[in-house]
Amino acid sequence: MRVHFISIGGSVMHQLAIALKRKGYTVSGTDDEIFEPSRTNLLNEGLLPSVMGWQPDLVTANLDAIILGMHARADNPELIKAKDLGLKIYSFPEYIFHESQQKQRIVVGGSHGKTTTTSMIMHVLRFLTFDFDYLVGAKLDGFDQSVNITNAPVIVCEGDEYPASAIERKPKFHFLFPHVAILTGIAWDHINVFPTFDFYLEQFVIFINKIEIGGLLIYNSSDPVLEKLVKDHPRTDIRYQPYAVPVHSIDNGKTTVTIEGVSGDLKVFGNHNLMNLLAAFYACKILGVSASDFIRAIGSFTGASKRLELLASNDSVNVYRDFAHAPSKVKATIEALKQQFPNRQLVAILELHTYSSLNEKFMHEYDGALKQADIALVYFSKHALAIKQLPELAIEKVAEGFNQPGILVMNEKNQLQDWLTTQKFSATNIVLMSSGNYDGIDMLTFAKEVTQ
Repeated sequence: MRVHFISIGGSVMHQLAIALKRKGYTVSGTDDEIFEPSRTNLLNEGLLPSVMGWQPDLVTANLDAIILGMHARADNPELIKAKDLGLKIYSFPEYIFHESQQKQRIVVGGSHGKTTTTSMIMHVLRFLTFDFDYLVGAKLDGFDQSVNITNAPVIVCEGDEYPASAIERKPKFHFLFPHVAILTGIAWDHINVFPTFDFYLEQFVIFINKIEIGGLLIYNSSDPVLEKLVKDHPRTDIRYQPYAVPVHSIDNGKTTVTIEGVSGDLKVFGNHNLMNLLAAFYACKILGVSASDFIRAIGSFTGASKRLELLASNDSVNVYRDFAHAPSKVKATIEALKQQFPNRQLVAILELHTYSSLNEKFMHEYDGALKQADIALVYFSKHALAIKQLPELAIEKVAEGFNQPGILVMNEKNQLQDWLTTQKFSATNIVLMSSGNYDGIDMLTFAKEVTQ
C-alpha cells in the first residue's frame, strides 16, 4: 500500500502515519507547519517532510490512498490534484474503518468520559495480553502510540463527535460502524459545529443507527438525556446493556469496587470513573474477559493523561490536573474530589479556553458546575478570545453564568499569577481544569511549590 497524508503533523494523524509505516506501508506526507512532539516522532520514523509546505508533485496516480487531516483546507492544492486524478480520499475515521473492516470494532462515544473508558478497555486487554488495535485521544502509560493498526482481530476506538475533515463535516464516530458501542452520556458541546442541542442529539441517534446488526449498545442509563434518547429511538436488531454507578465503598481516600460479586481496590475514583469502569467491563466481557480478571487488571489503572492526574502532593495538599472544560466534565470532576475527600477544602481553578466555553450565549450551561468547590476561580484570556475571533467577554457575564456566590473571575494573567503566589493551603485539594495552558503560566511549578 502507498499512502499519502495531507497535513501529516496533526496530533493523531502523525500517529496513524507511523502505525502504517510500521505495518509495512509506503508512507509520505506534507504539512505547512509541524510542532512538537509530532515533529520529533516523525523525524525518528523517517517520515518528517524534507520541506514545509504543500507539494502537489507528491500526489501521483500510483497512490492507493490519500488521508486528509483536519488542518487541511478545502482549497489545498494537493487535495485538488488528488480529486483531479480520481484518487481515493479518506478522512481519518474513514481510513480507520477501511483498515478495520475485518476486525471486531468497539467504539466509545459520548460527551464525556470517552478517553478514560477507551483507556480502561485498552489497559485491561493489554494486562491480559490480548491482541488488539486501538485509537485513543491521549497518551497512555504502556502504549508508545495513541493509534495502532496491525492485523489484530479487535480494534478499540474513541469515537469523537467532531467533524471528520475539512471536506467531510459529519462527525468522526459516524464512520466507525461498531459491533460494540458505548455511550457514556450526552451534554451539549461544540456549539460552533452543533448550534442547537437538538442538532447535537441527532448525531447520537445516527451513531446508534450505525451499530452493526446483532451488535451491542452499552449505555449510561443514569443520564436522563441519553436514557430518553435510547427509549425514543429503539432498534430491535441490536442488544442493549444499561449501566450506572457500580457497587463500591470509599475508606480513607481509597475506593473499592464490586462487579459480579468480585471486589478490588482502585487507583482512580469518582462516580464518573466508576461508571466508565463498568462500561469498560461490559465491553471486555464481550471479548471473554471474566469479572475476576477484569478486577485484577483494572486495579493498576492510574488514569489517562490529564484526567484527574496527580501533579504533586504532600501530607496536607494534593494538586490535580484535569482536562475538564465542558460543564458536565467540570461538575463530574468537582463531585469526584468532594466525594473522595469530604473533609478537605477543595480549590477549583478553571480556565475557559474552548469556543463554546468562551461564548457568552453558552455561559449559562455552567450554572452550578463549581458549586461544591470551597474556592472557585474561573480564568479566561483575552488572547484566546482573539484567536477564536470571538467578541469581548465581560467578567460579570461569566460570574452570572456560573451563578455562584463568591466566585472569582479573572482575565489578566498577572492577576492570576499574583493570586496563586499569595495563597496558603492546608488540608486542601487543588484541581486545575483546562484544555489550554493558562496563557503560559507554569502550573507544574506552582503545583510543586505549593506542596513543598
